[in-house]
Amino acid sequence: MGIATISYIAAIMCGIAAGYLSDGAANPLVASMMASVVFFAGTGIVLQVISSTSLPKLNVERQRN
Repeated sequence: MGIATISYIAAIMCGIAAGYLSDGAANPLVASMMASVVFFAGTGIVLQVISSTSLPKLNVERQRN
C-alpha cells in the first residue's frame, strides 16, 4: 500500500506542475505531465488492488503414510 500512496502523491504533484506550467497554448511539457498523471494514477490503482487481495493458502500438504 505504501508504493501505491507514493504513486498517488506523484500523480497529484504532476497535476499541480501541469496546472502551473500551462499557459493556454499547446505545450508538450504539459502534455507529458498529464500523461504522467494518468500513468501514476493507474499504477496506484493497480498496486492498491494487488495489495488488498487475499490469497488462499497455497501450501502443498503431503499425506504421510
